[in-house]
Amino acid sequence: MPEPATLAAFTTLRLGGPAGRLIEATTEAETLQALRSGGDQLILAGGSNVVVADAGFPGTVVLLRERGLRAEERDGAVHLTVAAGHPWDDVVAAAVSSGWSGIESLSGIPGSAGATPIQNVGAYGQEVAETIVSVRAYDRARDEVVTIPAAECGFAYRTSVFKHNSRHVVLAVTFRLSVSDRSTPVAYAELARSLGVEQGATAPLEEVRATVLKLRAGKGMVLDPADPDTYSVGSFFTNPVVPAPDFERVRALAADLGPMPSWPAGGEVKLSAAWLIERAGFTKGYGAPERGVALSGKHTLALTNRGSGSTAALLDLAREIQAGVAGRFGVTLHPEPVLVNCAL
Repeated sequence: MPEPATLAAFTTLRLGGPAGRLIEATTEAETLQALRSGGDQLILAGGSNVVVADAGFPGTVVLLRERGLRAEERDGAVHLTVAAGHPWDDVVAAAVSSGWSGIESLSGIPGSAGATPIQNVGAYGQEVAETIVSVRAYDRARDEVVTIPAAECGFAYRTSVFKHNSRHVVLAVTFRLSVSDRSTPVAYAELARSLGVEQGATAPLEEVRATVLKLRAGKGMVLDPADPDTYSVGSFFTNPVVPAPDFERVRALAADLGPMPSWPAGGEVKLSAAWLIERAGFTKGYGAPERGVALSGKHTLALTNRGSGSTAALLDLAREIQAGVAGRFGVTLHPEPVLVNCAL
């Protein structure tokens, strides 16, 4: 009898135990057939935002491998419909080369297009919620394919109605992009500085993409098989959003640590998880070699498998960091990836 598939082969962390059963779906029909086969199921595509237990997943793992882009000009814009299994950075590359503006700052993010609405993926001042028109999904409760308009997706900071809810499985996503060789206004200060423009200005799409890729690579956030700093889920913790009084309390606690990054967030204040982690004593590269896991040597938000780690060791490191930040600043960090058959 063949050995069960090890899910480490399908995650960017390169961690995770065996699957009870593995189905690879390359068309929507195959995906629907797999989803209707019943039992406990885990849906994977790029595997860039999941942490799978060392024990694996005892049910059926459905690998979404359908690819495809379809563009339609409408109302002076392009509606780009993308199959869920299509690699996300390929989507961004196609948009930039075609002169379609709106997702250029999301270059270099690993994973699939179908994962982007689940997480409301964002970086360098852009979020997919800003361009998503609708999501085509399989509704398990109704046993039918439905189209969910963006207004009903519950988009918020790094979340949506699809996250931590197994009712819907994303099959395709439609984006509305502007026909322009210039970017949307550059909102992120670091990106604006790197481009040599003022915040709120625009820049050529190709320049924005190249600059974002360079910035991400410098932080170990572009996949590289030769670099263990990229064996991660990207940012492991979300940036905490706190009420204004809590922000003032944290700022007072951090008064001797230099300027504390913060951003307005709908009446509250968003803090930098990376800044809090580093100021709590967890510097780049922090970890224990014998555990095979560590913070990235390039960015304190990435927890990495150094090639010999385990999910248990990675979660132990995450708990240590959580406790350290809570003890120093009274702020609780929450994980960004989906934890499969494990928990913090």
